[in-house]
Amino acid sequence: MSILGERRLAAIFVADIVGYSRLVELDEASTLVAVTDLRRTLFEPLLAQHHGRLFKLTGDGLIAEFGSVVEAVACAAAVQKQLPEHQTQIPAERRIVLRIGINLGDVLVDGEDLLGDGVNVAARLEQCCPPGGLLISGTAYDQLSGKLDCRFEFAGERHLKNIARPVRTYGLVLDNAGDGARNAWAVGDKPTVAVLPFENMSGDPEQVYFSDGISEDIITELSRFRELMVVARNSSFSFRGKNVDAREIGRSLGVRYLVEGSVRRAGGRVRITAQLIDAASGAHFWVERYDRALEDVFAVQEEISQSIVAMVAQRIIQDSEVAARRRQPEDIQAYDLFLQGNRLSDVFTPEAQARAKALFEEALRIDPGFARAHTGLAWIYLTRSVETGVGVPRDKDENRIAAFHQAEEALANDPNDARVHSTFGYMCLMWREFERAERHLSLARALNPNDPLIQIFWAWIQSCNGKPELALHAAEIAFRLNPSHPTWYNYYLSHVLFRLGRYQEAADALERLILDAPSRRHPRYMALRAAAFGHLGRLEEARQCGRACIESVRASWHGDPAAGPSEYVDWLVDVLYLRRDEDVDRLREGLRRAGLPA
Repeated sequence: MSILGERRLAAIFVADIVGYSRLVELDEASTLVAVTDLRRTLFEPLLAQHHGRLFKLTGDGLIAEFGSVVEAVACAAAVQKQLPEHQTQIPAERRIVLRIGINLGDVLVDGEDLLGDGVNVAARLEQCCPPGGLLISGTAYDQLSGKLDCRFEFAGERHLKNIARPVRTYGLVLDNAGDGARNAWAVGDKPTVAVLPFENMSGDPEQVYFSDGISEDIITELSRFRELMVVARNSSFSFRGKNVDAREIGRSLGVRYLVEGSVRRAGGRVRITAQLIDAASGAHFWVERYDRALEDVFAVQEEISQSIVAMVAQRIIQDSEVAARRRQPEDIQAYDLFLQGNRLSDVFTPEAQARAKALFEEALRIDPGFARAHTGLAWIYLTRSVETGVGVPRDKDENRIAAFHQAEEALANDPNDARVHSTFGYMCLMWREFERAERHLSLARALNPNDPLIQIFWAWIQSCNGKPELALHAAEIAFRLNPSHPTWYNYYLSHVLFRLGRYQEAADALERLILDAPSRRHPRYMALRAAAFGHLGRLEEARQCGRACIESVRASWHGDPAAGPSEYVDWLVDVLYLRRDEDVDRLREGLRRAGLPA
């Protein structure tokens, strides 16, 4: 008989197999035999030894209850340490790798089953845990002091899905992270990176603080990218002064990428070399040298760290996207589907946009709460609005409405993701909700100031709000963080330069954009260029741009069929998103000089 309602405090242990679907597809029969064998020869003896009770099997995992959190953690640590020994004869790509989450909390008894918040938190911790690792809650960690020969590192305060309060988390430091864990990262999860301590080449031991400061800043700032898993400082700094091959370090830390470098200070200058290494092969993805005057040592440290972080993050994410595109969608999980869709979403052909939409929707079918997939759909719908919503009132534009709703859904699912806030802020601007847009874009920038996309969007909202000096500084950061930036950055830059009265530079930025993609001459590009030439007194060029602008609007107009040039100009002024009347007046004056009915 079910006894529903009895409550008790319990340590809940949740384990799950990483990449289970991939293993089953490779060889279903062998995988099922291996899982059964491990449960019989490893889990059940250790559960008995540590007084644990298995109360649920989940196909690719299990959930157990312990009366003591010390016993639960000891059991989990033993599982992760012994698991590689049970699979030494199995090829790395076929080995079973586990994630384990443990929480101490209140549970509700339902017969032999357990329910409630205590179980839910443990399950969410398991989902956040790195392959081959153990992640425990703060309530569990607080009971361990001096009771186990295990070392834990603080892994951050996390907002777990469907859990209202933030949860302190701690990760077990293991010394035997094996090939299986490394391979698991390669096939199914976020890319992992470790930052090794930069070598002090200055000949002065006292300068170690500066090289360590660079390394620590890189670790901190890389951790802002939700796409990456960054190994904690204590683990990566344990290799200081050791002559160890990169591949061995990668195996030991269970990471795919390594960042290393050197710092040499001499007189009033500093030279820093940084490199990104593929830990699987030892090959170099990227190397850069920075040579600076040391007028302000901390400003130099911040600037160089920021530049290194932006390039490293970009290279790792790009490499992961390329790997994702090489695999078929049915072989991969939601995150990889998102990566494929994200890459395609910047290809503005109907076929690429439709494919990206399908990939995002499939990712959401697998994980309905995946916030980044919702942001991907938001951009797809917004692109459709740009292409088909010319002249359509906002409240009648179904694509614009869908874009906002997708961004809203993303924010509800993950309010701690910088890209989610930047997407939502952008969509708010599309509805001329200036204050709301600035609030969310500013929060995104605070969460990750190293993301060039966030910086260029923040620059745009500042320009729209009449603060072009702030906007220009952010735009310059965006261009520096992403030297290979897409050419559409020039549109936002031109917007800022026009606000500053730097009309020639604004026109030049727009020319670079138009030359890059002459088939996508959006009428607002031509309108801004026409206004810039108008203020410069280059009236013939202004009129040419003005005529091209009006023809472009007429060809794509979906609004009132009786509309003419005057209504077209009103629409163009509206979609340049200027908040202040004086900025609108200056734009209209430039358009009038270009011969438009402004």
